[in-house]
Amino acid sequence: MADKSALNGRPAHNAPVLVIGLGRFGSATAEQLVKQGREVLAIERDPGLVQKWSGVLTHVVEADATNIDALQQLGAQEFTSAVVGVGTSIESSVLITVNLVDLGIEHLWVKAITPSHGKILTRIGANHVIYPEADAGRRAAHLVGGRMLDFIEFDDGFAIVKMYPPKETQGFTLGESAVRSKYGVTVVGVKSPGEDFTYARPETKVSGRDMLIVSGHVDLLERFAARP
Repeated sequence: MADKSALNGRPAHNAPVLVIGLGRFGSATAEQLVKQGREVLAIERDPGLVQKWSGVLTHVVEADATNIDALQQLGAQEFTSAVVGVGTSIESSVLITVNLVDLGIEHLWVKAITPSHGKILTRIGANHVIYPEADAGRRAAHLVGGRMLDFIEFDDGFAIVKMYPPKETQGFTLGESAVRSKYGVTVVGVKSPGEDFTYARPETKVSGRDMLIVSGHVDLLERFAARP
């Protein structure tokens, strides 16, 4: 029977992944996939990086992924998901992506250096274009204020943050502090030190030592996090 996620146009959650390029982005992605129990075939043309990661990742091969024949010999066409972490050369990134599209790999996550690079990648068939540096910069900008501890932004300006509670919520239940009606954001959960995460309820009481998980529009979250 076919995997349901494949039928729905999504990659299977446990399918092997092809990772091309073991620079900072590619190696971090590959290492995390292995920690999650995924089988990884990593392709890198720098012999030094191949040696560095050969004892960590499932399979590491020294090859030039801009050569479609080399990819075919390694069985790249058998993968449904691939990550292209090549960032030093836009030409190499584009050539590798074209090769993977031609080999019929359905789900491609490709690192882009600039918006124009990303536009080219999208036009040639990369269905997931990633801007690691730009994304990290935007995330850091939200965190430098001090109250937010983590920040994840989704489409349409919606985000979820982990943050310290403003003083006006400390010592009160969520129903009493009325965060949603005052600020237009939703406290999803509360994490107290040494205790399990709990989903927020109107009777949940917040202390100064707690951490809040809050969702809402980015501008409204920034306004709430700016409270003393």
